Amino acid sequence: MFSTKRIKFLVIVMGLVSVGVSASEPEQAELLKYSVAGRADKDGAIYNPGEEMIFTIRAMYAGRPTSEYYLKWIRTADDGKKVEGFAKVFAEKALEITTSLDVPGFVRIQAFLADEKGKPLFRKQPNLNYKTMISFDGGAGVEIEKLKGVPEPQDFDAFWKSQKAKLAKVPLKAGKVRISVDHSDPALETYVVTITCAGAKPATGYLKIPTGAKEKSLPINVYFHGYGIDKPRPLQYAGGIDMISFTVNAHGMELEREQAYYDALKNGKLKNYAFDNQENIDAEMTYFNGMVLRLMRALEYVKSLPQWDGKNLTVQGGSQGGFQALIAAGVDSDISRCSVFIPWCCDLGGITLGRLRGWRPDYHAALDYYDPINHAKRINCPVEIQWAGLGDYTCPPSGIAVLYNNIRTPKSITFVQGATHCHVPPEAQRFILKIENTMNK
Repeated sequence: MFSTKRIKFLVIVMGLVSVGVSASEPEQAELLKYSVAGRADKDGAIYNPGEEMIFTIRAMYAGRPTSEYYLKWIRTADDGKKVEGFAKVFAEKALEITTSLDVPGFVRIQAFLADEKGKPLFRKQPNLNYKTMISFDGGAGVEIEKLKGVPEPQDFDAFWKSQKAKLAKVPLKAGKVRISVDHSDPALETYVVTITCAGAKPATGYLKIPTGAKEKSLPINVYFHGYGIDKPRPLQYAGGIDMISFTVNAHGMELEREQAYYDALKNGKLKNYAFDNQENIDAEMTYFNGMVLRLMRALEYVKSLPQWDGKNLTVQGGSQGGFQALIAAGVDSDISRCSVFIPWCCDLGGITLGRLRGWRPDYHAALDYYDPINHAKRINCPVEIQWAGLGDYTCPPSGIAVLYNNIRTPKSITFVQGATHCHVPPEAQRFILKIENTMNK
């Protein structure tokens, strides 16, 4: 115990076989049957400063109990403190870990199944070339409504006015080629679209539009991709026969090319894109500049389609796609709805305020022009944050809380206990915040 003010973790390990870190193939097959889940004593997992928080964590193996095992745990938080522990765990005996947080922010608790020396156990996922730990990653927040980011640039609006002027100098011209998509709905026509844009690359994407749609008859859904340079898939967001859907490529890549083209970009020009510190010291040199110019041009294009009803325009995406969708809603007042999940790069300057860092570029003041927390203040439509993981430290919950606080329109957010960037536990606790009646100031 390291504090009288505490988070309690109750750990019950069930059915775990005794294996070391370097497990054999049969033992790896056994490890694949394990999972670790956690629950908080408050469904909301939001507490007052210094208040005790109580979690229950269980490791499970096909519902069968076991006699003993080992667990390694780590406590970090937005107060900068780190504590670690290790203990033998028994099915009939609880392991308690206690802590608290005295400042607005989040506590993070990681608990890993380990060998007798405290080394976490890894298992290889089928058909994947990497291993993962058998773990719980979650936490709790304190006075999250008080979280704020660093001050935004004084010329934030002037900067984006200049970027729109830059884009306006390039006439909007689009070429589209209809393609055949296996298993696609025959009532939908699918096109590869290439649109002129400011900068070195055009805007590109997949357009799906119902066959024979009448003028001014349909809503539009615009989708944005997560981080990566994988070969685009036209069926990733199929839309429906009652809407126009446009999937925007983040990089302005050529679509429908051979795999070697995308592999060359992944290992060459686009390797570790957006993480170049030299680029990121200048707001117009950063990789995000071209990405946002392309999304703005993509929005101009879909709004020019005669079938659009002129009213309903939704932007959507997760992770980097959420980052793009939020910026889109901030720079384009015609957006009628924004729906995102685990949005990336929120509160980039938060690390200068002592908050736990996520997986994102190093902080430079020039990146404040792209931080969704600043665009959030300028969004005019309802915003739904479908979910944010309390164990997601690619997109930390503190940054998404700042984002939520800055939105001035009807909004909702769902925090999920034990959810990481790539995994949402089944039957996880969910905590929903919602404000339906607000005025954009």
